[in-house]
Amino acid sequence: MTTSSNFTEILNKQQLIEYLEQGNKKPEEWGIGTEHEKFLYRKDNLHRLGHKTQPGISQVMQLMANEGWQPILEAENIIALKKDGASITIEPGGQFELSGKNFNNIHQTYCETRRHFEDLSNICKEIDAITLALGFDPVRTREEMQWMPKERYRIMKAYMPSKGDLGLDMMTRTATIQVNLDFESEEDMIKKMRVGQALQSTATALFANSPFTHGRPNGYLSYRAQIWEDTDPDRCGFLPFIFDTEFGFERWVDYLLDVPMYFILRDGRYIDSEKMTFRSFMNGKHPLKPTMEDWETHISTVFPDIRLKRFIEMRGADASCVSHIAALSAFWVGLLYDTDALNESYEIIRKWDVETIRKVREQVPKLALKASADNLNIKDIAHQMLKISAAGLSRRAKKLGIEDEGQYLAPIIEIAESGITQAEKHLQKYMNEWNGDITKLMQCWPQAESMKGE
Repeated sequence: MTTSSNFTEILNKQQLIEYLEQGNKKPEEWGIGTEHEKFLYRKDNLHRLGHKTQPGISQVMQLMANEGWQPILEAENIIALKKDGASITIEPGGQFELSGKNFNNIHQTYCETRRHFEDLSNICKEIDAITLALGFDPVRTREEMQWMPKERYRIMKAYMPSKGDLGLDMMTRTATIQVNLDFESEEDMIKKMRVGQALQSTATALFANSPFTHGRPNGYLSYRAQIWEDTDPDRCGFLPFIFDTEFGFERWVDYLLDVPMYFILRDGRYIDSEKMTFRSFMNGKHPLKPTMEDWETHISTVFPDIRLKRFIEMRGADASCVSHIAALSAFWVGLLYDTDALNESYEIIRKWDVETIRKVREQVPKLALKASADNLNIKDIAHQMLKISAAGLSRRAKKLGIEDEGQYLAPIIEIAESGITQAEKHLQKYMNEWNGDITKLMQCWPQAESMKGE
């Protein structure tokens, strides 16, 4: 067994359970991490930027490196940037993602997000490009995508069509917002995971923002959410076992052990695992021995609605502007980081039937806040949870001695009260103001949307 923790050989399942347990943190140590993606296009013809095109992704990243970001290379290509605890990465189709620093409050993550959008907007102006943050690329086709030069994407590109029809679209044409939050113990994790899974559809509905494909309405309000339903059933979607009585760290490990692997990383080289499960890997089905680095890599290649690492990832929202990114953080922080709010929301969702949660979830991509099944109505749930979240944020502000973070809920409170999502507002403009011309959305977004509400 090696001495480096990352390269420690895995000898038994208990090591994997303990890895997750190491995520336990005291409440005063809890942080807020946001991740958000956006698309970059040439201004003249609205083609997505390739890595080496002019303008291109590499050019954007080099300009950021000139401003103090540290470049990360793979085969002499800039594939990522790091600075002050934050990182910028590129998704397979060139979606530009900021994984923000782990902050103490939403005021800080809001300032970081706004600064990032401003920096990116300034660079885009300099190189005649534009940025757009929607859940799905509204104009470009799958065939037009220029894949980024990352070896792991080559393996995933070959793997995806064997599992679903839309996996390549997920990789290249979707964009999302994600919030990462901490837990105190296994019991706390279980409660937060259950609330998060039960309410992920509510977040999807509130942030629905992907109604166009190939320049026309696609029949969905969150087409991004629908894409996940035909990507890979082994590693995506709704996880009913989260609500089982035996759910905990070990049950999550068991789930991961039976998900096929994409690859094994050794000395910077990606080796195709040929759909071997991690359990088979541990049982000696490959000449290489599994290490904790392999486990960390594998954990990051499952994509359910909600994902457990050493923190919890809320993954249900379409990409959007600065104010909506902050709103997603506020929604979940208010529900999960205040004890009373967490207990109240948990007592509500624990009475729901799991199959009913699943049924209403299936409607959300098309209907958003109008989705309902049996006794569950998404719009009613949104109203109820926003009130609980706002109260939780208010108590949190008093406890921490900070300005109330509830102000960031304003954009989604408006959506919940009106019942009209961003997607529906775009569709109304498409039919009326834009006369069916989707390029009008592309032209107005950088200024009108990125700084909306500020």
